[in-house]
Amino acid sequence: MSAKTLLSISGLHKAFGGLIAVNQMRFDVHEGEIVGLLGPNGSGKTTVMNLISGALSPNEGKVVLAGRDITSLPVHAISHAGIARTFQLVRILHDLDCIENIEAGLAFRPGPLWGDAAKSAAITLLDRIGLADHAHTSAGDLTYIDQKRLELGRALALQPKLLLLDEWLAGLNPSELQEGISLVRKLKSEGLTIIMVEHVMDAIRSLCDRCVVMNAGTKIADGPPETVLSDPEVIRAYLGDSHA
Repeated sequence: MSAKTLLSISGLHKAFGGLIAVNQMRFDVHEGEIVGLLGPNGSGKTTVMNLISGALSPNEGKVVLAGRDITSLPVHAISHAGIARTFQLVRILHDLDCIENIEAGLAFRPGPLWGDAAKSAAITLLDRIGLADHAHTSAGDLTYIDQKRLELGRALALQPKLLLLDEWLAGLNPSELQEGISLVRKLKSEGLTIIMVEHVMDAIRSLCDRCVVMNAGTKIADGPPETVLSDPEVIRAYLGDSHA
């Protein structure tokens, strides 16, 4: 039995003046999948993430989550529908401790939590992401990977059906990278569906069930990682004609 489609985007198009950032993008994501959204810098990957999450509105096309058209919804409504994300540049509340950062996320989810219930849920979530020992540490004092963990925890506090990770593994040293890969793998084992924009190919090969590759705003490949990464058009997009 094939997995149920959780996200479907079709005919997605976004232009900024004369620059076409996303050109008739189309792909599905099935429940429980990790899909890598790949492509060279400037290919439109983050714009697609912004269109899915509602940070940008498309000029054309549809975003459908669990059978519901969410294309025209405001960001908070898309979040409540079940989409959460991280960003290329970590977004946390630096002056608050880790529990308070998670509590902020819990306050904005469907069925918000407050007071003792929020604190208890925050402690449980910090343990889930490996930050239980830093519950009362100021977010600004965390190491880089722990700040990334905390941002991830804030996203998970929203109870998403679909998690968008925008270069979440970027900038980590080799041991931190393995920790990050293990954490994402754990989330998948818990049943979470993930789209990840990533340039770290070890992570792509380790984590992704499928890869969608973009170049100049257009989808050029869609399939299993090993098939996609050996596709001559994908190699050409990354390395130029002489390597294809």
